[in-house]
Amino acid sequence: MIAIIDSGVANLTSVQAAFERMGRSAVVSKDPVVINSAERVILPGVGAAPAAMAQLESRGLVETIRGLTQPVLGICLGMQLLFNSSEEGAEKGIATKCLGLVPGMVEKLKEDETTILPHMGWNTLEIAATDHPLLRGLEEGAYMYFVHSFAAPPSALTLAQCTYGAPFTAMVGYRNFYGCQFHPERSGEAGQRILRNFVEMKE
Repeated sequence: MIAIIDSGVANLTSVQAAFERMGRSAVVSKDPVVINSAERVILPGVGAAPAAMAQLESRGLVETIRGLTQPVLGICLGMQLLFNSSEEGAEKGIATKCLGLVPGMVEKLKEDETTILPHMGWNTLEIAATDHPLLRGLEEGAYMYFVHSFAAPPSALTLAQCTYGAPFTAMVGYRNFYGCQFHPERSGEAGQRILRNFVEMKE
């Protein structure tokens, strides 16, 4: 069973439908018992990091997510929340504290005449970890659908990156935690491939 965390700030039905298209049962839940018992866990998210973290705190899900040992996939803002902190909503130079499951800090994308924020629409992946099971069957330059203004810089944990003005991490992997900065559920066959790989890859 796949558990989609009801974070209170996400469009959950499109994510659920993506798994149903591949014949997999996916349950939207904020119940720690359901989430802990799932084979795979999805952390979706849209909106701002401070509001999303507040929702997770209010639902008592922060420690639940931090304690998960099965594969977890963060999508869009959900990926950003896996990192230590985010510049989004930072006040007086103090960053927003996130889940702290993936080392690093999420930063605001640079904006100029040619890179208007948010970064919204289709863009291509540059695959960094060609042998990673999450990227099995994915071609270099595959198009994914993005909607965001913040992202993590490329690092040793980057599985794939994308360029919008400057490179940023489009996919990340650390221990049992993975993330897609784009929306795989809205990215056609290539995005569906990533979700299928996530479900089928060995732990």
